[in-house]
Amino acid sequence: MSFFQSIKNKLGIGGVSISLQVPSQLSKEATHVDGTITLTTKSEQEVKMLTVRMIEIYTTGSGDEKKTKEFELGKVQIPGEFVMIPGDLKEISFQLSYAALHSNNDQLKAQGGMLGALGKVAAFASNEKSSYYIIAEADVKAAALDPTDRKEIRLIDGSGR
Repeated sequence: MSFFQSIKNKLGIGGVSISLQVPSQLSKEATHVDGTITLTTKSEQEVKMLTVRMIEIYTTGSGDEKKTKEFELGKVQIPGEFVMIPGDLKEISFQLSYAALHSNNDQLKAQGGMLGALGKVAAFASNEKSSYYIIAEADVKAAALDPTDRKEIRLIDGSGR
């Protein structure tokens, strides 16, 4: 392997590309998501492992008072140990189990009635927002920067909200 090929491998240039296919929305009551990872490559590469995670990015406040937290809701690791050659296309199906977290305001909103209204007002007042993502990462032996793909999803209740 040439010096330049070694540098390209470390930086992930011309190496393994990963593409994630998952639904764009899930029910809030769901406990798992099914998806597919598609791998391609332009040079011979060894894939050691695939990791799929679901995260929640939770923000409150605004401006200087804005606070962001990241929570991992679920994770699945898929053993690799396979070599991909140029022109290969590998599709790997997975099922990711997760457990959604609920803030105190979310729990109040679920109560309905006066408590639900109080939860909605409190969530609005604190500018509470959650974004959900599924992230797939391939652990490639020669790469210092492993390829990833990230898809945003929406969690909806039965009425489509």
